Amino acid sequence: MANHRNKGMVLFSKIFLGLVLAFFYLPIFYIIVFSFNGANSLTRLDGFSLQWYNTVFNSPPMMDSIGHTITIAVFATLVATILGTITAIGLSRCGRILRSSVERVNELPVMNPDIVTGISLLMLFAGLSAFIEKGFWTMLLAHIMFCTPFVILTVMPKLRTMDSSLAEAAMDLGCTPFQAMYKVIIPQIIPSIIAGALIAFTMSFDDFVISYFVTGNGYQNISTQVYTMTKRVNPSINALSSLVILIITVVLLLINLAPLVRNKIKNKGQASK
Repeated sequence: MANHRNKGMVLFSKIFLGLVLAFFYLPIFYIIVFSFNGANSLTRLDGFSLQWYNTVFNSPPMMDSIGHTITIAVFATLVATILGTITAIGLSRCGRILRSSVERVNELPVMNPDIVTGISLLMLFAGLSAFIEKGFWTMLLAHIMFCTPFVILTVMPKLRTMDSSLAEAAMDLGCTPFQAMYKVIIPQIIPSIIAGALIAFTMSFDDFVISYFVTGNGYQNISTQVYTMTKRVNPSINALSSLVILIITVVLLLINLAPLVRNKIKNKGQASK
């Protein structure tokens, strides 16, 4: 009786897992399939065609939006990762009261609804319109602002588990605080830094609400470009979305395969010695 019950639970778990995976991945599969649709339709499949990819690659606004999105995401990720990592390391060396206070403040951009953050930044940049025009710089600053807290939240747990005496021992042996940071602390938190950078890149690449409020002068990323395209039936949306999926997949593969290749090269080097 117990065996039948266990088998039933296992079968139910597999079915439930299959339904969850289908719920998450069928829409992505649908977009990819219909990006090769030969018909001018979002629901009716009629033959195989690359016409919508041709439309995307021959459309300056779409190609510009892809370039803008990648540029903003890369620069925002780099700056947010550096700022977030340095801030997290600094907080780990602070007193409990100051650290707790800053951590609570750091959680505000994460918990705050995107539309509130977007409107706040819109008002801020409107007040600074004499010094900065809405476009590349406003979008980049906005993305750095909301990506940095995620890096801090990702790096801080790893720093809490570290032995703080290691950095002190390094300084006792002659290292400056900066040398102790990049020779002792950073090598131990590299996985958390990479995870924070991935989250920052994804958040920046995916953002629509905040980008919509801070962009201007015709400067659009993919999300705002797609929004303008949804106002009419335009199957090239599927091709553009498929390209985004491809870019994110390639980035994830490179980041996950890079440590494996590095370890393999390291092991070969050690074996040759």
